[in-house]
Amino acid sequence: MAPQLRTLEVHEWDTWYRTLERAFGGPPTPPEARDLWQDLTEHHRSLGVWDGEECVGTAGAFSLRLSVPGGAVADTAGVTMVSVAATHRRHGLMTVMMRHQLDDVRERGEPLAALVASEPGIYGRFGYGMATQQLSATIDTSRARLEVPAGTDADPVRLRYADPQSALAACEAVYADQVPDRPGMPARRPGWERLALLGPQGGGRDGGSPLQCVVAERDGETVGYARFQNLPQWDVSGARGRIVLRDLEARDPAAYAALWRFLFEIDLTSTLMAQNRPVDDAWQYLVSDIRRCERQLRDGLFVRLVDVGAALEARTYRTPVDVVLEVEDSFCPWNEGRWHLVAEPGGASCTRTRARPDVALSSAALASAYLGGVPLTALARAGRAAELNRGSLAHASPAFTHDPAPWLPHSF
Repeated sequence: MAPQLRTLEVHEWDTWYRTLERAFGGPPTPPEARDLWQDLTEHHRSLGVWDGEECVGTAGAFSLRLSVPGGAVADTAGVTMVSVAATHRRHGLMTVMMRHQLDDVRERGEPLAALVASEPGIYGRFGYGMATQQLSATIDTSRARLEVPAGTDADPVRLRYADPQSALAACEAVYADQVPDRPGMPARRPGWERLALLGPQGGGRDGGSPLQCVVAERDGETVGYARFQNLPQWDVSGARGRIVLRDLEARDPAAYAALWRFLFEIDLTSTLMAQNRPVDDAWQYLVSDIRRCERQLRDGLFVRLVDVGAALEARTYRTPVDVVLEVEDSFCPWNEGRWHLVAEPGGASCTRTRARPDVALSSAALASAYLGGVPLTALARAGRAAELNRGSLAHASPAFTHDPAPWLPHSF
């Protein structure tokens, strides 16, 4: 009997999740993380492939709201927990799950799907394009300083240590304030705030501290926070501890600078490891010696336009634009064809047309440009977009861009 695809039943979750863990390898998921993912799982949106009594494939989706250029949040299927057992590779199970999932997303009326890829090469054939990147840095704080411009701290903030759990609500309010300004950030639904507390909670892991939290306050109001772990280390020359920054958000430049300066100056440490930061993160323009920061870029969020018209109407555009896009989309053929995008600062319309196209590109290339971090002109130089009407790319590309850069602050 061929393997069968079906929606996950609540009592099947443990078996389903063990299949996922085995596919990814490594140690079992820590209990607190496992409990959270079980609580967040939307069983009616989760798929399992079963070969008899054995689960051999998994895929799920979260009902997310993702910020898009202009400050709106768009209903988005957060694709997650995708795996195929090593015994069943090359049997087409991934394609079956992706087909079923995208059909379901379309029926639900969600214009977007998005994921964090374990292997980016897999998802391009299903129409996903890399839409954000993330910056990581290993900063030698013994040789690089944070230089705060005069006047930045004219309105001083107070920093204090806070229990991560007790400060969670205030920190979430600061996070929520940032969502409309930066595309790619999930507007977190209830329960998702617990994700920020996962990790080195119990202490002793990797020889480091439990999760620590410092909040920035002004007039009794929380205006920023940083969550991090301290990993002490000593050698014959003395203390060489590392600070691992988990996340940092602030409502204004003064709070932002105060938090970063605090992290740079923690006693008995000489390295600050900043993980998954926006590519345009402002600390890069405050540090005294950028060469001591060992920056790295990697892919972040991959986006899929499930409904081209609705997705392009959900966002705003940086400049007025009037362009006809010819979209190739073999996996979601309802998107194929010509789309007339007309956008003014106040809104956009995107409708089918028979007019002559200005730009031709695949759905994956359009998805890469969607959040504003990848210029259409760059895609054209890579051969992934074609200008069919001279001057159309110079007209359209600035409209799609966004400042600040899009960014996904955490996986899902």
